[in-house]
Amino acid sequence: MTHPHVASVTTESENGRFLGSGRFIDSPLQANMDDCFLRLDGFGTGKVYLKLEGLNPAGSVKLRPAIWMVETLEAQGRIRPGYHHIVESSSGNLGIALALVCKVKGYRFTCVTDPNVNPWAVKVMQAYGATVVVVRERDAEGGYLGTRIGRIRRMLDADPHLVWTNQYANPANAGAHEAVTAPEIHRAFPDLDYLFVGAGTTGTFVGCARYFARHNPKTKVIAVDAVGSVTFGGPAGPRHIPGLGTSRRPEIADLHEPDKIVFVPERDAVRMCQRLLDSYGLLAGGSTGSVLSAVEHYPFPPDSTVVAISPDFGDRYVDTLYDPEWVDARFPATAELCGAGRSLARTA
Repeated sequence: MTHPHVASVTTESENGRFLGSGRFIDSPLQANMDDCFLRLDGFGTGKVYLKLEGLNPAGSVKLRPAIWMVETLEAQGRIRPGYHHIVESSSGNLGIALALVCKVKGYRFTCVTDPNVNPWAVKVMQAYGATVVVVRERDAEGGYLGTRIGRIRRMLDADPHLVWTNQYANPANAGAHEAVTAPEIHRAFPDLDYLFVGAGTTGTFVGCARYFARHNPKTKVIAVDAVGSVTFGGPAGPRHIPGLGTSRRPEIADLHEPDKIVFVPERDAVRMCQRLLDSYGLLAGGSTGSVLSAVEHYPFPPDSTVVAISPDFGDRYVDTLYDPEWVDARFPATAELCGAGRSLARTA
């Protein structure tokens, strides 16, 4: 199955007139820089590169599976614009991506989320015309995922026009990364030693792991999860940073087991985000902080070539990860790392 909104589109002329050099697209869904890798000089003992996945209109790696899940449903004849209403559970990034896709394609969209959602993400989804439902009751594991899914199931029972993309069980989630994300990495690094991938729904991890298992088994694909997540059998615990971890094992997580799992405390993710800002001028999201914290402490041999996937940038987290008061309330004795943010807060 081809997905035209994932592929690059270049047009040389329009109405017989040459447009000059450049890349010309027909939809916001085609605007991306998929093959951008930031070299992190001086980071650890290996050659470390960060794949920047936030360079698209949705601002995150989630745009790709959002397109694939919707276009797969269309190809199967299960949805059509102007008639069906799409619903999904998301802590932010996939909700934004689906809101964009649905806006472009003409579907109504509802995102079911929880109190950990970034207020900025809610406003972006609403700007695209989405409805945002926030559940506040915790599930049996102390998180919100079970409650979010329960709400969706009740909504599906009440509305025959409602269709759930279901990122947790949808093969198209992992399929997008197996078909596009992993080959991009392989083309840039044909002899890659290690790939570090954050695990939320596990779509990115499963897709990459399946691809490299077939095309370059030498590459070790490392899953990075948050302490407090139950995805890979860890004990449930409180989590405050959206992106990594679940309170319910996603169905697609069973499709492939990681070469190794690294659990990262959220406090370490905050520290790494500040280090990236101070050392490289990169405003990164919490998932990126977690993944690079795992890279920093992993015992790979010197001179290994390492790629870590950065799902998004930190601009959407300036009121949380980069706000000293927010950090201090959740990770005491860590907020002093937000030095620049604290200075600005005092000046304001």
